[in-house]
Amino acid sequence: MSKRDNKRFNDQGRKSAPKRGGKNRRDYGDNYEPKRRSVKPRTAHEMFGDVRRQEQNVGADGLEVVAGRNPVTEVLSGDRDVERVFIADGAEGSVSKIVALAREKGVIIDFVPKERIDGMAPNVKHQGVVAKVSEYKYADMEDVFARAEESGEDPFIIILDEVEDPHNLGAIIRTAECAGAHGVVIPKRRSASLTQTVALSAAGAIENMPVVQVTNLGRAIEEMKEKGVWVGAADMDGETYYEANLTGPIALVIGNEGRGVGRLVKEKCDFVLSIPMKGRINSLNASNAAAILMYGIRRAREKDAE
Repeated sequence: MSKRDNKRFNDQGRKSAPKRGGKNRRDYGDNYEPKRRSVKPRTAHEMFGDVRRQEQNVGADGLEVVAGRNPVTEVLSGDRDVERVFIADGAEGSVSKIVALAREKGVIIDFVPKERIDGMAPNVKHQGVVAKVSEYKYADMEDVFARAEESGEDPFIIILDEVEDPHNLGAIIRTAECAGAHGVVIPKRRSASLTQTVALSAAGAIENMPVVQVTNLGRAIEEMKEKGVWVGAADMDGETYYEANLTGPIALVIGNEGRGVGRLVKEKCDFVLSIPMKGRINSLNASNAAAILMYGIRRAREKDAE
């Protein structure tokens, strides 16, 4: 059949032919205007989701959660500071490589039930492995001593023994920066880490104060003492801080909010400092005690320089 005879190409037949685009001017006349579907404007969240959390899954503790075997392997192989690696019980295969990398970098490894990892990385193919990564980079002890040398002063270091409250950690970092300390040292276990909460409490000081994270606090104290640093613990049974000699290279140990300085750490210290308590409450908040003692050291240094 030729096109001329085919009714789909015949004007008369074309009127009755089905319209692919629905009814139009041919059906309603020249004044026909098609109805436009009203489209409700969508928010950025509806179109793109929570962009920040797609790029960075931040946990309740302020640490970024990296999920999946390859991503965790990459972050362990890079320069970022990995706080801890969590591996599901019974996970096999490439997990052995992740364990080896974590141990090589001194990262704590926790083997936990799969349900806990599901809660840490919901709706993510985590393959039984997640890592918690700090947004802020830790310094090395060499950086602390280099900072002291650049300032022309003896080293002035703050050591925190299991200070767990991030607000206390941030406040201590802020005071340390204001008092002219050269660095803050924290342990990897049972201690607050550098998180967004700590950064807010530090009010910018976290960008200027070197914070060193060590695996073994006792060993770190021994290494400081080998470099000529005198280490003093803040505790109730020590010499009052305004009667002690606080000049020269010094490190101040502030203990846990409830337990104070641990026994093993205290045994490593050269002396013990106390703050007189005259009220009915016999202890100060960790950050308050740290502030008093830090400025006691600053005052002693300035008097010694006169």
